[in-house]
Amino acid sequence: MKILVSLARQRLTLFDDAGKTLRVYPVSTAARGAGERNGSFCTPRGKFLIRAKIGSGLPLGSVFVARRPNGEIHSPELAAKYPGRDWILTRILWLSGCEPGFNRLGDVDTMRRFIYIHGCPEPETMGQPGSHGCIRMRNGDVAELFDLAPVYTPVEIVEGDGD
Repeated sequence: MKILVSLARQRLTLFDDAGKTLRVYPVSTAARGAGERNGSFCTPRGKFLIRAKIGSGLPLGSVFVARRPNGEIHSPELAAKYPGRDWILTRILWLSGCEPGFNRLGDVDTMRRFIYIHGCPEPETMGQPGSHGCIRMRNGDVAELFDLAPVYTPVEIVEGDGD
């Protein structure tokens, strides 16, 4: 199994071990584009692994704070109470870089940057950049991907089309 994220197409593709496409999902990556530096609010590029999966069995829309579900379910009322919050919802697939000096260790360490594939509020637009660095997905999509992709699934994030 492998995941490919195309920044140009704002698309995540899940492949089986033979390279056959299993699923294609629209995503939203960083509004500031690609970049690996800590504090850049950019989506890192290169090769990664899903290092941890958080949120198994939780309801869609479950709210996470510091990678822990806080017992809330996202709603318009909750969103109005916390305007401007970068919502992390439903599931977290936490990425770890595989390329020392590029997306791993030092000031480019993806895991220490808390870069995830995660759910977001349903009004958020998919198919165009808008995140703070993470890869946002619709809640139903990220729950499905969470169930399909095991820990240590390889992930590649590319700037181009990914074809």
